Amino acid sequence: MEIQTQVTAAGGTGKLVADALLLVIVGDTVPATLDAPLAEGVNAAVQLGDLVLKPGKAAYLRQLPGVKPPRVAVAVAKNGGAKSLKAAAAAGIGLLKGLGVKHLAVQVAGTDAVDAAMAEALALAAADAVYVYRTTKPSAEAAPALTRLTLLVARADADAAAAGLARGAAIAEGVALTRELANRPGNHCTPTMLAAEARRMARANGLKIEVLDRKQIEALGMGSFLAVAQGSDEPPKFIVMHYQGAPLKGKGAQAPLVLVGKGITFDSGGISLKPGEGMDEMKFDMGGAASVVGTMRAVAQLKPKLNLVGIVAACENMPSGRALKPGDVVTSMSGQTIEVLNTDAEGRLILCDALTYAERFKPAAVVDIATLTGACVIALGAVHSGMFSPDDALAAELLAAGNAALDTCWRMPLDEEYDESLKSNFADMANIGGRPGGAITAAMFLKRFTGKLRWAHLDIAATAWKSGAAKGATGRPVGLLTHWVLSQAK
Repeated sequence: MEIQTQVTAAGGTGKLVADALLLVIVGDTVPATLDAPLAEGVNAAVQLGDLVLKPGKAAYLRQLPGVKPPRVAVAVAKNGGAKSLKAAAAAGIGLLKGLGVKHLAVQVAGTDAVDAAMAEALALAAADAVYVYRTTKPSAEAAPALTRLTLLVARADADAAAAGLARGAAIAEGVALTRELANRPGNHCTPTMLAAEARRMARANGLKIEVLDRKQIEALGMGSFLAVAQGSDEPPKFIVMHYQGAPLKGKGAQAPLVLVGKGITFDSGGISLKPGEGMDEMKFDMGGAASVVGTMRAVAQLKPKLNLVGIVAACENMPSGRALKPGDVVTSMSGQTIEVLNTDAEGRLILCDALTYAERFKPAAVVDIATLTGACVIALGAVHSGMFSPDDALAAELLAAGNAALDTCWRMPLDEEYDESLKSNFADMANIGGRPGGAITAAMFLKRFTGKLRWAHLDIAATAWKSGAAKGATGRPVGLLTHWVLSQAK
């Protein structure tokens, strides 16, 4: 989608060229600054009861005398905050879907200025409205015709709004890619296909990429990762993507940031087989990996002056005669041994080797992203992603990034007492610690592999996809990750 700003002055509505105008009103009164034709149309709609000036309400006014766009929709925002504005824009755009609108103009009224955060929110709302999954559903509804969005701003707001739109457009591209990868069924999005899609994205955006196969993974000593993969006929892939926006050596050299994504392209639970109900949704168990690929896409478009490495460990978790068994002991790349008490706690088994691999980059910080535990779903629901870090500064950065991106996380504890439940009589550790505090003990397991790293873990089991009638990937936490990466640029 082409997204741009257009500077307009008072009285400019009548000259606007677009297929439709979306007017977002902030507050519960008709702004005095509206051009007369718009003000008259909105007041008339209010008097007729077609529009109620309350948050979340919207109305389609069709063509208004003196307003050039033939379609006009009005939506009401509670306040000028990005979250409220995004919700209002989504409601207004919803009224215009299916009407053949190719070029949408957006005007925000009732606020002193349109800043970068507001502009970003509008771009994301528009991008979300046009996403339709069609890869394996040719009967799906046609994607909305919308291909161009123009945000009308005052001259004083133009630079900030343009920056916000650019950031929103890049994040939207990353979110769309993440959703597309995660929505594909397991027989389409195999580790091999995921690697091919990552390679295609990297080449299109000027990124370096390496894809390691089973023999190369074996040579690295990733016994924990390979143990999960051994029950499947699909070969594992270890994907490493590089964005370089700053020197890696010499004057001005910067240590890279590293993102590590869990890429279980289908999770049956292995020998510890999951119940059949809802197992189809285990195609989403590569949501962390998809978000890493999507974030790399967004960062490549925005070109910040830093270095970023994206790592994806991809495989299936399947039951077979070769599969990992409860009670097996495996040796991780770090040399630490793990007693596998439950083969359905497999995400941590592939992430621990990926975290050890990340050490070679001597990173400034590492964040792993994983649909890791049902316990996090119970703890936080689908509002916040769970965030774990022993580093207060890194935790604060991620919290701030989530708030800025409207893609929030919540810091969870990592007290040493939780580590007790991971003790094993037969290995250096067990891979589970029981039901109580399951999301925390999973993070404590990963923490054992991060002694050389400034590290945080995001558990996105509740936020990476939706169930029910709206079943599908959300694209989270691409927004959070992109904002965090941008905040680290020097």
